[in-house]
Amino acid sequence: MSGVQAGYDLVADEYAARLFDELDHKPLDRELLDRFAERVRGMGAACDLGCGPGQIARYLHSRGVQARGVDLSPAMVERARALNSGIEFVQGDMRSLPIEDGTFGGIAAFYSIIHIPRREVVEVLHELKRVLQPGGLLLLAFHIGDEVVHLDEWWGRRVSVDFVFFRPDEMKSWLIEAGFEIVETVEREPRPEVEYQTRRAYIFAEKPREPG
Repeated sequence: MSGVQAGYDLVADEYAARLFDELDHKPLDRELLDRFAERVRGMGAACDLGCGPGQIARYLHSRGVQARGVDLSPAMVERARALNSGIEFVQGDMRSLPIEDGTFGGIAAFYSIIHIPRREVVEVLHELKRVLQPGGLLLLAFHIGDEVVHLDEWWGRRVSVDFVFFRPDEMKSWLIEAGFEIVETVEREPRPEVEYQTRRAYIFAEKPREPG
């Protein structure tokens, strides 16, 4: 994923400027994060995985969650630390997280799985399950589709980044294969003038309380 890391390092300042306040314009995202926060509050730390400048971690923190952020891009981690005092952010690859087993009560992974090729998704989901507590909650968000969008240029920077779209049914099947229990799936249309114009999916999935 060196291309992904390098790409986000290059656009970190612009990304933070454009997207740090995005939740102000996304009422459904806030509603789903409120539900996530209510469920995981009191279960210890929760992770904003693929945190970027830390807007999800910041929102969860405001809802009384002990939020921590992890991102592949060191530059993004620097921006997140600068923008969010009192929240811990670390660099890490979601394919092999520098986190002990059973650390998190919840993981909010908003548009981070979109950089994982289909053939690697189940392996990554196993890794997310590993760092969740039994009964821990995963909230996974992604673009709906079958395509892979490749960028050679991003906000005036030369990059090489793939964005993988997924169908909710295939993602649910992978989650089940990785040992998760599906709680709920939500889909929505894009919000005009606020975001990239794709349909969005959100899946709540739980790590079983008993080994399975």
